[in-house]
Amino acid sequence: MIFHFQLLRACTLAFILMTAARLSAAPPTPTMGVTVVPNEASNRVDVFVDGQPFTSYIWPDTLMKPVLFPLRDAGGIPITRGWPMEPRAGERTDHPHHVGFWFNYESVNGVDFWNNSTALPAAQQAKMGRIEHRKILKTSSGADRGELEVEADWIMPDQKPIMDEKTDFIFRTAPGIRIVDRITTLTALDQPVVFKDSKDGLIGLRVRRELEQPETDTVTYTDASGRPTTVKAMSTNGVTGLYRSSEGTRGDAVWGTRGRWTMLSGTVNQQDITLVMLDHPGNPGFPTYWHARGYGLFAANPLGESVFSNGKEKLNFTIQPKQSATFRYRLVIMDGTPSTNQVESLYQKFLVEVK
Repeated sequence: MIFHFQLLRACTLAFILMTAARLSAAPPTPTMGVTVVPNEASNRVDVFVDGQPFTSYIWPDTLMKPVLFPLRDAGGIPITRGWPMEPRAGERTDHPHHVGFWFNYESVNGVDFWNNSTALPAAQQAKMGRIEHRKILKTSSGADRGELEVEADWIMPDQKPIMDEKTDFIFRTAPGIRIVDRITTLTALDQPVVFKDSKDGLIGLRVRRELEQPETDTVTYTDASGRPTTVKAMSTNGVTGLYRSSEGTRGDAVWGTRGRWTMLSGTVNQQDITLVMLDHPGNPGFPTYWHARGYGLFAANPLGESVFSNGKEKLNFTIQPKQSATFRYRLVIMDGTPSTNQVESLYQKFLVEVK
């Protein structure tokens, strides 16, 4: 009897020691600072700031490219449109390919990567390109920044890749501010890759209803293939957005103009919020043209010069086989409505931190 009691006590002690060893060997899960948490089984990487959700890098089968969705401000308010992933009452339901914060283009060797979505008929989808997440290269977390590095393939309709994409996301935080740097390097594979001068590109964000500019007219837009999309007039109650560019342009006039940065300010839940997108001098086509629509598309397109300049300029940007091009952008989500001088300070800091 004594023997069995001693054996049981020894086994219990061994179990406790083994459990303690496993717990001490497991890395702690930080709750403060910026935490980047991969979940490849669910096709996502979640990003937290001080334990609260900031954004997620996702690549579900229902999308034709990886995106950051949703994006939130420092108070946790989503600043991106929810539809079609997480619909909210009162939202617009146009342009189903406008999801979160993305990077793609309308005409790559004649193939449309921008407009593809599962909302299109299968026959149209079959003629379009898609961007497939390939793998996570790196994740890191820290007190005031986290990082996610990924690879993706740009796939043509014949299922063959035409370009390799390597993207480094850097997530930064400060009081009242959330920042995403996107540094994307595209490498052509075995043939030249031509980005035909087109309207729809290159880096885009679709904002929530309150951050749209007040629009009172129904408008129809046409893509490069002639497909029309109608954006219907809606009540402007609570719609408060206003664009302002680095060149002093305001409102709808920002569309089709060049600038080093553009900001979009508005009010959500009685909270003033500003989004600032910054272009980098090292980017092709700098300073970018702004594809900034009042209905909520906030995009920078440095490669579509002809449509924005009424044919006075033209750029069919080309990456030769085995050569690369790098694009660097920063998105700032901040409390309040900053002055031009404050945004200029943000821009100078961007130039110091991203080379």
